[in-house]
Amino acid sequence: MPGLAPLPLVVGLELHGRGDVQLYRVEMPAREVTKTIPSDAKVTLEIRRDRFNELAVKGHLADWRLAFEHGDAKATGVEQYLKLILKVVEAQEERSRTRRPKHH
Repeated sequence: MPGLAPLPLVVGLELHGRGDVQLYRVEMPAREVTKTIPSDAKVTLEIRRDRFNELAVKGHLADWRLAFEHGDAKATGVEQYLKLILKVVEAQEERSRTRRPKHH
């Protein structure tokens, strides 16, 4: 998401599968992904692996929001980062709404 590009952030990604959890460390804005324990993560995202794969391939911002609202995805971590991410997401959604052509 462009609004988060300047934010240096380490995100932990927990992908839950059948009886296992895969841990990843995602460093932004470089988008460096390593399969390791994200001990320096400021935010952790928990989601089922199949749902993540689906959203990663064809999910739009609204799809991700629904995943969080329905409990498919959960974010925890430093409150300041979580609030900032939410603010950027809401601003992006607002821009998307105002860009749509109006049909009469």
